[in-house]
Amino acid sequence: MTRIIAGFAGSLTLAVPRAGTRPTSDRVREAIFSSLESRGGLEGLHVLDLYAGSGALALEAVSRGAASAVLVEKNPAAAKIARQNATTVTAATPRGTARPRVEVVVQTVQAYLRNAPVHAATGFDVVFIDPPYDLPDAELAETLTALVPHLAPDATVLVERSTRTPAPDYPSALVPDRTKSYGETALHWSTRA
Repeated sequence: MTRIIAGFAGSLTLAVPRAGTRPTSDRVREAIFSSLESRGGLEGLHVLDLYAGSGALALEAVSRGAASAVLVEKNPAAAKIARQNATTVTAATPRGTARPRVEVVVQTVQAYLRNAPVHAATGFDVVFIDPPYDLPDAELAETLTALVPHLAPDATVLVERSTRTPAPDYPSALVPDRTKSYGETALHWSTRA
């Protein structure tokens, strides 16, 4: 069972695709969002969730105050579930509060980054990259390079991978911050240079 941990949608249960995705555990999500809170929180930020699956990471961010989120998922069945989860979470927005904008894009990550408009003045403040563990290192490096023009000046990028894979090969525009492991999962943090 996957649920929203905190924020206005705290304790809501999210649907998860039957196959083809690897949901981030509650323990790892708690660690991710504790770290983001210590970096200043998510209030009013713009979030991008690549390889979104059920959308749990982006929707947790929305519940905690992010103004908008774009969830990119190429699997139509998973994207449909992400869309349902987004509706559930945004419906819980308290009265009198602006409802966060959540968009689910059914497309490959590479196609999205190639075709999405670049908003140099704003960009995404927080990016979650949780690819399949078997994603080749070179493809992840290409994704990170293609992501750079879409980032806000002080953006934080989080890559979630297996501890058995090497740290990401970052482009010069991203500065590795730290890596922390939780069982089989390694979280690689970086910021825009």
